[in-house]
Amino acid sequence: MNTKNLLQCPPAGLLKQLLAMLYDSFLIAAILFIGTAILLPFTHGEAIHSFSYSLYLLMLIFIFYSWFWSKSGQTLGMKVWKIRIINDYGFNPSWTESFLRLAFAFFSMACFGLGYLWRLFKPYTWHDRLSHTKIIDVKCLGNTK
Repeated sequence: MNTKNLLQCPPAGLLKQLLAMLYDSFLIAAILFIGTAILLPFTHGEAIHSFSYSLYLLMLIFIFYSWFWSKSGQTLGMKVWKIRIINDYGFNPSWTESFLRLAFAFFSMACFGLGYLWRLFKPYTWHDRLSHTKIIDVKCLGNTK
C-alpha cells in the first residue's frame, strides 16, 4: 500500500478505536489465559501472586500489539473496523514506536482516560502524538487491506 495514500486518510473516530480495542480485548484475554496455563505446571496449579507475573502478562500484551502493528499495521479488531496505525511517515510502526505508544496509552488510561478524551477535541490521542503514530480510517482507500 502506498504510504502517500495512507498519509491522506482521515483520523479514525474515537468510537471505532474503542470498539477495535473491545474486539482485541477478547483475543488478549485468551492469550493471557494461555500464558498463565503455560506457567501453572511450574506452580503445581497454585495461583500466581507476584510482580514478575504481572510484568509477564504485560509483556504478552505488548508483544501482541507490537507484532500486529509492525507486521500489518492492524490488529484483528482494527481490521474489522477498517482502521490502521501508521507512523508519521506512513509506514507501519516499528517495535520501538509500538512499545512507546502502548506505554503512553497505559499512562493515558491511568490519568482517567484523559488521553482518549483529548481525541474528542483534537485529531489524535496523547499517545498518538507522543509516539509519532496515528490511527487512520482506511475506508478512504477503497481497498481495506
